[in-house]
Amino acid sequence: MSSYFTLKNGLKAPLVGLGLWKIPPSSAADQVYNAIKLGYRLFDGAADYGNEVEVGQGIKRALDEGIVKREDLFIVSKLWNTFHAPANVKIGLDKTLKDLGLDYVDLYYIHFPIATEFVPVETKYPPAFGVDDNAPFVFEDVPIIETYRALEEAVDAGKVKSLGISNFPGALIQDLLRNKLTHPPVALQIEHHPYLVQPRLVKYAQDLGLFVVAYSTFGPQSFVELNHPKVKNVSKLFDHELIKSIAKAHGKEPSQILLRWVTQRGLAVIPKSSNPERLLQNLQVENFDLTEDEIKQISDLDIGLRFNDPWDWKNQEIPTFV
Repeated sequence: MSSYFTLKNGLKAPLVGLGLWKIPPSSAADQVYNAIKLGYRLFDGAADYGNEVEVGQGIKRALDEGIVKREDLFIVSKLWNTFHAPANVKIGLDKTLKDLGLDYVDLYYIHFPIATEFVPVETKYPPAFGVDDNAPFVFEDVPIIETYRALEEAVDAGKVKSLGISNFPGALIQDLLRNKLTHPPVALQIEHHPYLVQPRLVKYAQDLGLFVVAYSTFGPQSFVELNHPKVKNVSKLFDHELIKSIAKAHGKEPSQILLRWVTQRGLAVIPKSSNPERLLQNLQVENFDLTEDEIKQISDLDIGLRFNDPWDWKNQEIPTFV
């Protein structure tokens, strides 16, 4: 099992979890159930992933069989862009809790610092990019602090144990923290891989004591099946000569080297896999150490290449990371 990170509110979160993005609903229940049996305790999901009903089924099966207790699990979800208005925060969160079949989630992120037009759950769910995915975004004038205040009410109501922010740049984090928050964020989730290291943002967040969680740790590999155009411009990290040579030196898989590069620096990881052998390999990334030189060499692959950039979603100017 993974080691744990103590959050600022005293809760403990595993350093290695299972990412639920792109896991098809048809297999999500079995994958979550089997991952729990293997030793996974953190499950990183989101309303936008479209599989929370099935994720909940996998959790329930493990609970019903007594493999774990609810308090043994650290369940994560995220508030989607269409639910930012305070009146809609409750709608989004309650839908997630109903789908998961849970009374609370351990960590609830603001998925992106982007507020778009509300889509009723009866109209379309998950809302994705709106009622018409091909139309330009319709934005709502909702400051982040208004969304956050509504989330603090959810903590007070016992529906959420911890609050987090995802895909937030440093200036926006600083602006949020200038407010007198009742329940300050305990976690920051960011795209983080050797092609996009973001060392200043990581240091800033860690200096604040935030639980920094890396997604898309395998870089281009996470976006191949999406036919992302930027994938064509770089080598896959699993095939990169540097990663392969370090893996050979340690008797590990390239995936384990990439994950250890993250966890050894104090960040959490949430890799996805449907293969039981790889699931176990991904969980076993804290039983060896990279040298300082190896960590530096991997970090030096940084070229500022971001794959998950809202600016690219619809060729529309959304300045999240500008």
